[in-house]
Amino acid sequence: MGLLDTIRAVIGTSAEADATRDADPEDLFGMSTAYVTMEADLGLNPIGAAALCFSGVDSTDFEETVGEVEAILRAGEEETGTEFDVREDSHGWEWVVLRDNDPEDLVTSIHFAADEFVERGYGSRLLAAVFGFERPSDGDRAYWIYSFRRGAYYPFAPERGKDRNQQLEFKLESVLDGELTLEDDESYWYPMWPDRSGGHPWE
Repeated sequence: MGLLDTIRAVIGTSAEADATRDADPEDLFGMSTAYVTMEADLGLNPIGAAALCFSGVDSTDFEETVGEVEAILRAGEEETGTEFDVREDSHGWEWVVLRDNDPEDLVTSIHFAADEFVERGYGSRLLAAVFGFERPSDGDRAYWIYSFRRGAYYPFAPERGKDRNQQLEFKLESVLDGELTLEDDESYWYPMWPDRSGGHPWE
């Protein structure tokens, strides 16, 4: 098992064992105001994309559930223009990736998708919601990752070479504390490295 497999296995097993409560998509709406603070206080702008990460189940019912999620998002695409696709990464995790220049549309779409999984009895398969930001002045990139199994957000600021910008992560924590429900145990600030250098966690 490689490093990425180990990290992702921990997200799926350790967090589940130490989960504080069931997945609650309502928590996602905190990002509807947090993105404004990110822009105003930190100069980090939404990248126009976000994603929902989940682990699949080899069953017809789960396949139908994913189909229902796609149908909901397809209807939303006609109304708001939020584009989406469903993909599997090289480590076996599945993603619903959404693209829209309106951050509130992204939050709403991810909420709809997550809520459908919960309603169909698959809330335990939800792993994370990921919202991306970038600072035009220096190219710094940061993500807020919401862990469904911990019921909290944490910052992830990747740098090239699989390093983390911890200074930026702690800055994000201090600025958004009180506006988002934050994970106070830093051992659960799991990195979600992309498959390719310079990519997003869902790529």
